[in-house]
Amino acid sequence: MEDKRNIPIIEWEHLDKRKFYVLGICMTMMIRVSVYPFTLIRTRLQVQKGKSLYNGTFDAFVKILRTEGTAGLYRGFLVNTFTLISGQCYVTTYELTRKYVSRYNNNNAVKSLVAGGSASLVAQSITVPIDVVSQHLMMQRKGESMGRFKVQNQDGKRLLVFGQTKDIIVQIFKADGFRGFYRGYVASLLTYIPNSAVWWPFYHFYAEQLSSLTPKDCPHLLLQAISGPLAAATASTLTNPMDVVRARVQVEGKSSIILTFKQLIAEEGPWGLTKGLSARIISATPSTIVIVVGYETLKKLSLRPELVDSRHW
Repeated sequence: MEDKRNIPIIEWEHLDKRKFYVLGICMTMMIRVSVYPFTLIRTRLQVQKGKSLYNGTFDAFVKILRTEGTAGLYRGFLVNTFTLISGQCYVTTYELTRKYVSRYNNNNAVKSLVAGGSASLVAQSITVPIDVVSQHLMMQRKGESMGRFKVQNQDGKRLLVFGQTKDIIVQIFKADGFRGFYRGYVASLLTYIPNSAVWWPFYHFYAEQLSSLTPKDCPHLLLQAISGPLAAATASTLTNPMDVVRARVQVEGKSSIILTFKQLIAEEGPWGLTKGLSARIISATPSTIVIVVGYETLKKLSLRPELVDSRHW
């Protein structure tokens, strides 16, 4: 008889792959629509000098909505949706790496740490060029730009969405060549590999701790839904300094991570390393809840029939 306090982990071999991928893409798209405005706000807060434009997350939200409308909160969104590909690669790499590591070490924290880092490495290799373009689109304020490149109007008319994307891509290529699309790649790896590697062990840790503190009949899905945002807040806090540096390297075209870090400290002090943290946590909380609930539910729905009745959810 299974101890209801133990939260079972569904592994890769237990999944219906077709259902897993189709539902996973739909779920990810819905999440992106809901949290993208805060991703845009976080990026603008990290790139601005001091508090030259916005005083914080809420102030940025109100000002962007007032001056640019709802569309302003979704600048670069269509381009960013191409990262759905990297999301599926992330999940596949994570699950397969867990399976591989389990041959040598069955400790869940070790499997989560290695799999999370490996999955992020693969995903970032696909995501960085898309992020570079979408972040420059995020920087396009009404009539001006916060970044290096500005969308050019043709005959006084505003370019359509894909026209803006093409314009930014051409400007990046002319200025930096192909390497421009991988600007900040190392900074991204130094941000997201630790973030992913830390998130998974903390996620399982918080779930186990909550399970030991709650009644046996408490739904595991509820505990997992709480553990996800806690793990996200922990990982975001630990990796935000590098995320600020990454955003500046990619948007401002800087070539040195170390010099960017030193300049940030010199201009804004240690508090500069916390820029965009609240927006990052705000955007991570709902998305993490939906991801965790959706991901765990999807895996549970894909269980082999003989395992369904033996598990407590």
